Amino acid sequence: MIRRFIGARLVLGIVISAAAFAAVPAAQPSITLVMTGLDNPRGLAIGPEGALYVAEAGRGGTGPCVFLAGVAQVRCYGPSGAVSRLWRGEQTRVLTGLPSHANAAGEANGPVDISFQGLGGAYVTIGLGGTPDEREQFGPAGALFGTLVRAPAFRQVREVADLAQYEEDHNPDGGIVDSNVYGLLAGAGARIVTDAGGNSMVRISANGDMSTLATLPSRSSGRPTDAVPTAIVKGPDGAYYISELSGAPFTAGAARIYRLVPGEEPTILLTGFKTAIDLDFGPDGSLYVLEHASGPVFFGGPGRVIRVAPDGTKTDVVTGLTRPTSVVVDGDETIYVTNRGISVGIGEVWRIEQ
Repeated sequence: MIRRFIGARLVLGIVISAAAFAAVPAAQPSITLVMTGLDNPRGLAIGPEGALYVAEAGRGGTGPCVFLAGVAQVRCYGPSGAVSRLWRGEQTRVLTGLPSHANAAGEANGPVDISFQGLGGAYVTIGLGGTPDEREQFGPAGALFGTLVRAPAFRQVREVADLAQYEEDHNPDGGIVDSNVYGLLAGAGARIVTDAGGNSMVRISANGDMSTLATLPSRSSGRPTDAVPTAIVKGPDGAYYISELSGAPFTAGAARIYRLVPGEEPTILLTGFKTAIDLDFGPDGSLYVLEHASGPVFFGGPGRVIRVAPDGTKTDVVTGLTRPTSVVVDGDETIYVTNRGISVGIGEVWRIEQ
């Protein structure tokens, strides 16, 4: 879905050990379905006005159709990517016509994350899962695959940075050239993007200049395996925290959470996760990690949200999710999570109150 299929520290006075902890069951949360009918819902964000936004990767379309070597699939283009908003109980698509490509089963790539910098300052990452040469085969309409775009007030879209071209020109991790722009953090003066295909975090300055913030290491799992960085958030201590999906066979316990101080190498903070696809901090400093699946290998088994308390205790907040893709926590500790995140027309968002 995201990537080619190869491949105790003190924090603000809270102690989180860089080791796996046994998860303990949580009290039964209250779960409410708040958004429905979504096409491959991916990244969630709470806007500056308090609305909930979700990037929809779309459903592809009638073509052009291109064979992407990284996923070994034919993908067909269509302008079906979108951004939807939940505001005062009303669900609306506020941005449509974004590029999307999908396989025959409807699993799509397109808009994958959204982040805000001030009122009207919406930024969206648009995935690719290939190379600039493969992108060109989609024709002019597919030029925004592998880029970061800005959508001021959702009235227009303009390209901010071409991350796929950056991967081809610089290849930060030194591996196969393969770009799949994914996680996004829009900050004052710069945007940080994870390239799940390139195993890198790229900084885009206010003037559009790009630089490699860091890469995540490959490691042997019987064969070379990619880290596949997914989400990036800023912690209460000012450092960046990064989740990794890990690579095939996506073994249970193989995914890790990294802590990154700009100018330093990433360090492993937490281990023992399976296909960690998103993360966010709660107001009490707890870290919430979303697992896309929980089975022993690949994407089998239900997804779940895990809370890592400031003392390092892991608690299952909610289990039984179906291919979830994003989690966000608001100021009163309410959790929102996308469910059925690789499905057309039946994607949804749950509100979870602990």
